[in-house]
Amino acid sequence: MIQRLDPSLPADGYILDISGSGIDLAGGSPSGIFYGTQTLRQLMPAAALRSGAAGPWEVPCGRIADSPRYEWRGVMLDVARHYMPVADVLRFIDLAAFHKLNVLHLHLTDDQGWRMEVPGWPRLTTVGSWRTSTMLGSRQHALFDGRPHGGYYTADDLREIVAFAASRHVTVVPEVDMPGHMQAAIAAYPSLGNGFEGPVRTSWGISSHVLNMAPATLDFCRAVLDHLCDIFPSPLIGIGGDECPVEEWGGDKTVQPRFTAQMAAHLAGRGRRVFGWDEILAGGAPPDAVIAAWRGPFPTAAAVAGGFQVVACPDISTYLDYRQSDDPLEPTPVGTQLTLADVYAFTPGVDSDLVLGGQANIWTEHMESARRVDYMAYPRLCAFAEAVWGPVTFEDFSTRLDPHLTRLDALGVNYRPLTGPRPWDARPDAPGNPRTLPDRLTELAEMTADLRA
Repeated sequence: MIQRLDPSLPADGYILDISGSGIDLAGGSPSGIFYGTQTLRQLMPAAALRSGAAGPWEVPCGRIADSPRYEWRGVMLDVARHYMPVADVLRFIDLAAFHKLNVLHLHLTDDQGWRMEVPGWPRLTTVGSWRTSTMLGSRQHALFDGRPHGGYYTADDLREIVAFAASRHVTVVPEVDMPGHMQAAIAAYPSLGNGFEGPVRTSWGISSHVLNMAPATLDFCRAVLDHLCDIFPSPLIGIGGDECPVEEWGGDKTVQPRFTAQMAAHLAGRGRRVFGWDEILAGGAPPDAVIAAWRGPFPTAAAVAGGFQVVACPDISTYLDYRQSDDPLEPTPVGTQLTLADVYAFTPGVDSDLVLGGQANIWTEHMESARRVDYMAYPRLCAFAEAVWGPVTFEDFSTRLDPHLTRLDALGVNYRPLTGPRPWDARPDAPGNPRTLPDRLTELAEMTADLRA
């Protein structure tokens, strides 16, 4: 196969020519060559994807000229609620890259676990990285498994993840959620909080325990961000900023915007920009922030109206922890129903150069293993990857999906069968909380009332 760069092509674009005399692949950049290679892999028999498989392999002749619709084709992986070993994270990246996704948003910390070591702060891992028990199912059922859960990544672990992703043209955008979703850190260092002295949170949901704004606490936050900057070359660093209760601040809603501005200024000194959930728009986000718009479709439009670059990830279209059907065997059915067709229909809903693209989010409260992540992500992530690359029609996608599932079989992916869940997919010990779309849309309108005002 001949591979060559062609600067006249889009950076991520490629032209793949297959004829009886050979294969010629031109890419607008090394990433374009990589994506063309993924297309070639998908044209081969599924058996070619198995380790140890031996060719030669036949591929159909033809010419494919292709380039993506969006610059940001992302997937978020929450490793805070359930720790995922390094090998499983690398496999997750490899599968995402095979589908031409190019951003991994890595959610590293939350109330239920802190997953990275930080120099000078050892209790973040000795205390904050594990909890005494884990909830089974949605929080209103108040069921717990009684088993400790934990784990964290060393600096070398994270560097390996970054290097592995870079070799597949995937940018890892790290996130340490602050100033809310911080109970694990406060459990390790109570001086960071507002009087709370207790364990890492074992319940799902949002902790009321947030950071205080003392100079020492702000220095802690800067030290964490410096450590992220030292490991991750991403131009964006995630600081979360979502779902932050204000009760411990006496109800003062101006605290968080001031905090966010200080962290943004610190990151700017390191040549980086803030990446935050759409809550940071309230009260005024830093002018160069990039917004992850998740609370339904409206915040994407709000971010664009405010002149901010935005990544659209509305929960009702892209949250892959949401249930896939009304089948009673679906494991821990939560959220609104999000079918394969629903995911394929994703669109940012706003036509603007400020829209960088889209992102699917995988929150792992109810995904205790890589096998469960597979089930919830695939094949819906296949549909999402095509939606942000450049969809044709769902009917055409459906025709091509059956042979693609044989590739997932060859890659060992525990995807959800198109016929529905199998008996062993069910989790009767972890009951869910299904929602209707009208109910959720009403709730989202209330949640974003501040942005609408």
